[in-house]
Amino acid sequence: MSPNGSDRSPRRTMRRKLPQALALGLVIATASGCSSQDLPRLGLPSPVTKEGPIVLQMWQGSWIAALVVGVLVWGLILWSVVFHRRSRTKVEIPPQTRYNVPIEALYTAVPIIIVSVLFYFTARDENRLLETSKKPDHIVNVVGFQWSWAFNYENDEHGKNTAGAYEVGSPAQPPTLYLPKGESVLFKLTSRDVIHDFWTVNFLMKMDVVPGLVNQFQVTPTAYGTFRGKCAELCGVDHSRMLFNVKVVSPADYQKHLKELRAKGQTGAVPSGIITTGSEK
Repeated sequence: MSPNGSDRSPRRTMRRKLPQALALGLVIATASGCSSQDLPRLGLPSPVTKEGPIVLQMWQGSWIAALVVGVLVWGLILWSVVFHRRSRTKVEIPPQTRYNVPIEALYTAVPIIIVSVLFYFTARDENRLLETSKKPDHIVNVVGFQWSWAFNYENDEHGKNTAGAYEVGSPAQPPTLYLPKGESVLFKLTSRDVIHDFWTVNFLMKMDVVPGLVNQFQVTPTAYGTFRGKCAELCGVDHSRMLFNVKVVSPADYQKHLKELRAKGQTGAVPSGIITTGSEK
């Protein structure tokens, strides 16, 4: 209340500041660098695999559910502020109610329903993302180590296929993983030292690389290009340099790359760990 006993001054101040707050929110929203094409993805990059849209749809659905709940809550708050303000009702202290059984039952049941629906869709999509073929078109054993990556093409974690090929990177020279467009690739993830996390950003999919455990997932690339990859698990002093690239090419160019690796002597596969790991390389 203002010094002269009137409560109009704070209301006037709030009315003056409301347009400023709305303008600030508009500036923040438009200054985020997102185009109209990026907006529907709500911050996620464009998916470049057949499985990517599953993650994107789950992300969008979660945002829609959150916005619906938010609008309902904000609406109830604003409704209370507008229609139950003291200047309108002339009531100094509104009636005090100890409890309301229907409302309490409602705000107990609604969160349970929301969580149950989200759990159902999350479990359904997770099962779809972790489905793998018995005979995928290609197998790549991804080896994480401090602090880079090795890729064993056409090999699982045992590396028994002598016709395969491999590529090893270092923090100074991140490796490039070649994948064929339109063909399924099963990743077998292994580590020789600590826990890493294999994350190709535009795949909208990442998975831990755990010592002594073989994790796996499968993707089918759907777009040509070179995409960024990184370790998403804090794994040591050079974690930030544990980068790689993924290059999606035609099946013919993929086979050509494997021939080039074999011609350089990089045949077969490196072990599920590698001999040297120094970050100075």
